[in-house]
Formats: sequence, structure tokens, C-alpha cells
Amino acid sequence: MPYFICPNCRRRSVDDDGREGLTGQPVACASCGFGFLFEIMDDFYPSPGTGFVVCDREGRMIAVGQGVFELTGYREGDLLGHDVMATLFESEGDGPTPAALALEYGVRRFDQKLTLRTRSGVTKTVRADFFPAYDEDGGLLVALAPR
Repeated sequence: MPYFICPNCRRRSVDDDGREGLTGQPVACASCGFGFLFEIMDDFYPSPGTGFVVCDREGRMIAVGQGVFELTGYREGDLLGHDVMATLFESEGDGPTPAALALEYGVRRFDQKLTLRTRSGVTKTVRADFFPAYDEDGGLLVALAPR
């Protein structure tokens, strides 16, 4: 049974085919009305204060949910179209980023301790979980939580 989570309000749900009724439209959030749900492999319980960022298959942010502004100071319009790792996080070395690994190999990366760079320039440590998309569009869901 596929599990889905709303990137905006963090509501979890299950759906057998990932489609809304008989119309063939992708499922939308019944709670907040957000336009799509993100399919994840296993059910995921985000901690309070978690913010979700949805990225395309190149790691560019395409949607930002509740909680991201509180963690980063960035509004959705400031982030859309920008690379998630380059915009939000301090460089962690020469190796591949957790986002790059999740996108390239289709593997989940849990409990990544990263340094977040806020809009005001303050850095703070956060926990990030990276979920690759399992649909034909590809992409990535990043769950950011205070450490």
C-alpha cells in the first residue's frame, strides 16, 4: 500500500493507486487543499516543527510547506527554482550531498546532521531526511527539523 504525505500540512495518508477518484488526477491533500501528495516508501511521522521542501529531479525547489519559514526565514517565493543544497545548507565537504545521493540512487537518507544557513545569515544545526520520489516525475522531498 503506497504511503503519501502532504508537503504543506504534513498529513499522512494511504491510497491504493495514487489517483483521485475515477478522474485519473493525482491525489491532493484533503486536509489543506495542497495540489499534490508526495509518495514515500514507508509511513513517516514528522516531528513537530518539521518543514518540507519538494524538489525536482535536479534538486531545484518547486514547493515549500509550512514550517520552512520558521526554520529558515525564507518565504516560498525566495526559494522556488533554487538548488536546495546550495541555497539552504553550508557545504559539508567534497563528497556528494545527501540530496545528490537520494536523487541518483533512489535511496532514502535519514537523520542527516546539516548546517542550515538562514535568510539572516545565522547558521544552525538541523536534522534533514531525504526521500526520493517514486513516480515518473522523479524528484525529492526534504524534511527539515530543528535539532
